[in-house]
Parts: sequence; structure tokens; C-alpha cells
Amino acid sequence: MDAKADLAAIKDRSRALIKAVNAPMKGFGQLSAAVKEPGALSTKEKEFIAVGIAIAQGCDDCVNFHIEVLQKLGCSREEFCEVLGMCLQMGGGPVVMNAGRALEVWDQLAA
Repeated sequence: MDAKADLAAIKDRSRALIKAVNAPMKGFGQLSAAVKEPGALSTKEKEFIAVGIAIAQGCDDCVNFHIEVLQKLGCSREEFCEVLGMCLQMGGGPVVMNAGRALEVWDQLAA
């Protein structure tokens, strides 16, 4: 696995999708921006939720994307590992596999 190359491919696919279905993707982008605004929860806390759901659902592309955002927001590896712990508690065995992959992505993108 090459997390940085995977992330570049994810972004390329997203740009292609924006061109192909612009109006729906524009709406999705507006929704995404709106829900990430700080409120009762900080943007970082909201990203913790997003990456936790992505790990529990097994969406590798979402995991990569949200890890990059968390790193840009200053999330530490220790904070991220606490999110992984919550994912393990909530998701059981299948999440163990997804969490291991997510940690590998974290370490590769942090390098």
C-alpha cells in the first residue's frame, strides 16, 4: 500500500466525479462545508466522528481523506489511536482489520 499515491488517486477520482455530476457534487460539497463548521463540536472533533464512521464502514477512500484532514488540523497520533480504540469497541472484529489499515495509512501520510 502507498497511502500518498492512494490519496492522490482519490482526489483525481473526486475531481472527475465533480466534472461528471457537477450539481449534485456541488450540493454535497456545500453540505460537507456546512457540517464541518465549528459549533458545539470543533471541526477536529467532527473529523474524529467522520473517520470513525469511515473505519467502521470499511471505506478506505474516506479513511484516507479524513486522516489527511485530521493531520492538517494538528491531530496527534495518540489522539488518532484513541479514535481507533473507540472504533474497535463499537465495531468488533471487522473493525480490527479496518483500524489496522487506518493506522498504516496514518503512519504513511505522516512520514
